[in-house]
Amino acid sequence: MSDTADHATLVTPLETIVREAGALALAAIRDPIKSWYKGKGEDQPVSEVDLAVDRLLKARLGSLLPDAGWLSEETEDDPARLGCDRLWVVDPIDGTRGFIAGKPDWTISVALVEHDRPVLAALLAPVTDEMFLAVAGRGATRNGAPIRVAPATHEAAEALFAGAVVAGPPRLVERFAAEASGVVPVPKVHSLALRIARVAHGRIHVAFASKDSHDWDLAAADLLVHEAAGTLTTVAGETIRYNRPVPRHEALVAADPMRNRAAREIVTRLARTSR
Repeated sequence: MSDTADHATLVTPLETIVREAGALALAAIRDPIKSWYKGKGEDQPVSEVDLAVDRLLKARLGSLLPDAGWLSEETEDDPARLGCDRLWVVDPIDGTRGFIAGKPDWTISVALVEHDRPVLAALLAPVTDEMFLAVAGRGATRNGAPIRVAPATHEAAEALFAGAVVAGPPRLVERFAAEASGVVPVPKVHSLALRIARVAHGRIHVAFASKDSHDWDLAAADLLVHEAAGTLTTVAGETIRYNRPVPRHEALVAADPMRNRAAREIVTRLARTSR
């Protein structure tokens, strides 16, 4: 059996597990949610639901692939993962701020990474009941229907972003819109993974991520956008590599290949002028 076929056999059990996690999180929002900040001086919130979903996923995914390593936002990092050929990369609640605030744009993000790249992904937005799935080499889907990025309709640089929907950190989007004619800025999506998945779905044309996003924010969405014929790269154009000693990344751009290249050029120019 090929690796791709092997990965495909995991899709159904993975979807079942992630939907179970989504049901747990949805049930929890019926009551007041206990939350706190992760450490002294930090501004990253965590809730009791993040931890409950993390425990569920670790148990279920561990049973599904007992030999796989584990990297999660809500589990203490174990350096043993660096010796694993494959590992689960998980964000039990991506967009915790939105989740706590009662917003709909939070997700549960799970990816299987092999040899530094994602090969299997499930991203669930429980409130809107959207399940995104991808297998390396087999495409991406949303609720069972194939998805693809929205291709650029103009090759001329001056018209490339006409009508393009752009999401990301507000200040960057504002500056980008001043440089790229015709851009349609949209409010920041709380879940970074969902922001990138919206590119894969064709609802957003360009999505930006600030520096210092982590493996768990990105791995599932990375595979989704690439399997939907898009690209997710650093501003320098580099492919993201996962399961490194420090699982943090530079600023990123997700889009179709043509807009990705043009957007990176604009962001690079903006960085130079802001020095």
